[in-house]
Amino acid sequence: MIVEYIRYRIGRPDAEEFEAAYGRAAVSLAAAPQCVDYELSRCVDEPEWYVLRITWTSADDHLQGFRGGEHFAAFFSAIKPYVQQIEEMRHYERTAVRGTGSSVPSMYDWAGGIEALERLTETFYEQVLKDDLIGPLFAHMDPGHPKYVAMWLAEVFGGPSRYTDERGGYHHMLVQHLGKAITEPQRRRWVNLLMDAADVVGLPSDPEFRAAFAGYIEWGTRLAFANSQPGARPSQQAPVPRWGWGVAPPYSPTS
Repeated sequence: MIVEYIRYRIGRPDAEEFEAAYGRAAVSLAAAPQCVDYELSRCVDEPEWYVLRITWTSADDHLQGFRGGEHFAAFFSAIKPYVQQIEEMRHYERTAVRGTGSSVPSMYDWAGGIEALERLTETFYEQVLKDDLIGPLFAHMDPGHPKYVAMWLAEVFGGPSRYTDERGGYHHMLVQHLGKAITEPQRRRWVNLLMDAADVVGLPSDPEFRAAFAGYIEWGTRLAFANSQPGARPSQQAPVPRWGWGVAPPYSPTS
């Protein structure tokens, strides 16, 4: 992906119409398959300055695909009166330096930390061992397994990296699934029992947390299912995934 930044200088009398013009142009951006996302920001210190950020799938997709495609004419028609007020227009590549600040709590902290995740996995595996469909997969489970899975979930959701430091990280988790030939009904039962356990132990029930939590569980179990099939050759080395809030931010009762 590539990020385009366009800096405008718009006089205050024209600001309202400028923003309205980009509101119309945004319809074309939203429809363009080359556009990942976009955002128009206005400077607080010097309100005549605007910065438009557009993430494109690639520079070529922007310069050739979008500009040569069906959506460009309507886009350009909307913003054409302001082209002469562009002060700078550049493409930038993303670097590995990125992250979130501490003002956004991790899912680990929101869930209640390791104590809450250990309650979750203890309750969950109690039910797993009683279950006719997936119980046999865990018939010889290490007594410490629930705590180890809690450590994994803690690291995934932004907590301490104990699973990597003490248990061998992603590779160790991967080998637990190789050759198990998990079936789709077993995968689905695993998901359902874990969601039930989340209710029983009182994990946060706000829609933002539960959507992100369920998203990881669905993704993770589908990956485990694929890796467990006969002949699967997944990559043996990878970092433990880090899962965040996704589209929805943390729940706020005042929003």
